[in-house]
Amino acid sequence: MSLTAVEPTEIALSPAAMRHDGTPRSYSIRTLGCQMNVHDSERLSGSLEAAGYIAAEAPESADVIVINTCAVRENAANKLYGNLGYLAGVKRERDGMQIAVGGCLAQKDQGAIVEKAPWVDVVFGTHNMGSLPALLERARHNAEAQIEILESLEVFPSTLPTKRDSASSGWVSISVGCNNTCTFCIVPSLRGKEKDRRPGDILAEVQALVDDGAIEVTLLGQNVNTYGVEFGDRQAFGKLLRAMGGVEGLERVRFTSPHPAAFTGDVIAAMAETPNVMPVLHMPLQSGSDAVLKAMRRSYRSKKFLGILDAVRERIPNAAITTDIIVGFPGETDADFEDTLRVVEESRFASAFTFQYSIRPGTPAAEMDGQLPKAVVQERYERLQALQERISLEENHAQIGRTVEVLVSAGEGKKDAATRRFSGRSEDNRLVHFAVPEGGAEPRPGDVVTVAVTAAAPHFLIADSALALDRAPLFAVRRTRAGDAWDRRQAESCGVPATPAAADTAPRVVSLGLPAIRPR
Repeated sequence: MSLTAVEPTEIALSPAAMRHDGTPRSYSIRTLGCQMNVHDSERLSGSLEAAGYIAAEAPESADVIVINTCAVRENAANKLYGNLGYLAGVKRERDGMQIAVGGCLAQKDQGAIVEKAPWVDVVFGTHNMGSLPALLERARHNAEAQIEILESLEVFPSTLPTKRDSASSGWVSISVGCNNTCTFCIVPSLRGKEKDRRPGDILAEVQALVDDGAIEVTLLGQNVNTYGVEFGDRQAFGKLLRAMGGVEGLERVRFTSPHPAAFTGDVIAAMAETPNVMPVLHMPLQSGSDAVLKAMRRSYRSKKFLGILDAVRERIPNAAITTDIIVGFPGETDADFEDTLRVVEESRFASAFTFQYSIRPGTPAAEMDGQLPKAVVQERYERLQALQERISLEENHAQIGRTVEVLVSAGEGKKDAATRRFSGRSEDNRLVHFAVPEGGAEPRPGDVVTVAVTAAAPHFLIADSALALDRAPLFAVRRTRAGDAWDRRQAESCGVPATPAAADTAPRVVSLGLPAIRPR
């Protein structure tokens, strides 16, 4: 039976959340790592606020600083200890400040973090995020560091209170953990075996997000397309994608990350036949060499990988496909690397996350012969990056002239104030900087803008069709419930009423762990 909880996890108000003068203590969360960690940080924020803390207006002045860590890459560990080194001096100057470290590296290193950084107050793992407020209170009361690392998941993180960063978009975990044994990856030992949520709980969470104004949802899992392994349904993920199409008001559905070995035709069909599933796919390659894939214990080969891309593009011709690639895996030869370059050239990725292999203690690859010199890995990495930059630019140039719908972002900023450019994501998830016509109304974050692409760079598109002189300008704004939700957030943060149009659209709701939702 899949591990799940249908009732929200209650977080009690904490005495440690109050200063001596009765005002609430502030917090700031620093997130290192993947999208799963970003989503986990939303849960941590929600748990702290349920306990009585408030978000710090200036992160550097927070009473509590939480670092949510990653253990996949060596540089993530370096970032953690670099952050902690800096915070040691800050803490000496600030009475009552607390530092907490959670996430994958905390799960892995446990007590070693306090040994290296004895000024840390709390260390917690991937399986007990909801314990953070209680651990902070205990550390304050006992005047000593608290370390709590559970070896298995007790409650699904999605039952915890949540403070979403975006009014228009939300993350939804459909599973946690991983059943694969890739030799370079430490995630299975830190997040455990795959645990799947019940479809009804997932759909309830999605509906709650939509009720709260979201029009875009990203489904998360270490291997989303193996969803259903616990309850024995190999086509469960495709069925879940189709079910997303029945959620009224949900305009965009994305997911990350699938595993090529388990990627099946029913998922491709569900993507192609469900209108709100977006034409974008993140498909991790890791290496184009069959020998290296075997050494990595990746249970597919380059021919199968390329066949998946062909099948996706046959059904979804405009799909933008992205990937992950590791350079310099132990034993990788020049010929192996040339195979990677060949597969990348054939794959025509819209973009790629490229990494230099780094030893992660506790993984089989760390003990393998054939560890490569840094200079060799660096040279290969630079060649791969140059190739992908060229391909990304060519693929983006092919978008010039296309009309795209852009979901306006709050966090990715204006590209150029002089041209009144704003930013957002197209349906295929490309970053688009677009111009607003002179005298035109500025779109709100969460609104959808229709524009035409006029220029391209490797990592973004320019859509200045609103300023066209040689043809009719193209620029249209569709006000959305997500834009209304952003208005409400702004009004609440300023303590003023929302505009009637925004207030009448939907009641204000807050996610307190799902599937239940409660009005504020």
